[in-house]
Amino acid sequence: MNDISLRLAAPASRVGIATLMLAAVPAWAQPATTQPAPERVVLAPHRAVYDLVLDNAKPSGNIETAKGRIAFEFTGDACEGYALSFRQVTQLGTEAGPRLIDARTTSFEAGDGASYRFKTESSAGGAKPDMVDGTAQKSGSGYEVKLSQPKAETHRDGSDALFPNAQMKAVIQAARAGKHTLSVRLYDGANSGKEVYDTLSVIGKRIEAKPSEQPLQRPEFEKMARWPVTISYFKVGSGETTPSYTIAFELYENGVTGAVKLDYGSFALRGTLTRLDLLPQEPCAK
Repeated sequence: MNDISLRLAAPASRVGIATLMLAAVPAWAQPATTQPAPERVVLAPHRAVYDLVLDNAKPSGNIETAKGRIAFEFTGDACEGYALSFRQVTQLGTEAGPRLIDARTTSFEAGDGASYRFKTESSAGGAKPDMVDGTAQKSGSGYEVKLSQPKAETHRDGSDALFPNAQMKAVIQAARAGKHTLSVRLYDGANSGKEVYDTLSVIGKRIEAKPSEQPLQRPEFEKMARWPVTISYFKVGSGETTPSYTIAFELYENGVTGAVKLDYGSFALRGTLTRLDLLPQEPCAK
């Protein structure tokens, strides 16, 4: 259950931008008439609360009921970076009795997506909390992770991976460009702090209807572009063709998400946005 408790943090773990690759192409190799550079993605600092229930549309095995809440605060700017403070408490009703999962995460990702620090604490059924504490830094074509918990160690991966905010920006850029799929590798420090995921994002057509969730029923969100997005996460090296978990949500182009669904294979949870506070944001030239 500890793996599930950490994965529940995924919607709030705000997911380089592919268009930057154009800068590496010499001028003589580019078309004579180039398209203007895409508008940069600016993630909105905000606080959000999601109420969770069991998704009865999916068979749930030995889990009979579920309820809980996700609450998080996302602050910062595109220059210095963004900080996340997250907590989720979920009560599962199983054949063996009730089970409480408590997951907390704090993280900071640099504005350029080159460094990431994280700390997670999760407990299930009253057991001693599992702790993961570390930092990740882009290094050459890959990245290096230094953990202080659960034990001090360093490991390196020669393949590149995006950190959570850079992943989110890449999905938004793909949606703006009219793309329907995006595949990127993600490192978010979850579980043991060593795992990395191949992700596949499936992006639907832009949603034109007004938001259904009350906190989003305000003029700025009614006019803002949003898309239905489903992201599947596959453990790198596992050889599995079935994702470890899948997240579906409505994604606004400022990074706010609504109508969340978390599918863990054996059961799924639905999250409704019940509170949203937009926070001040400092202007940034980057």
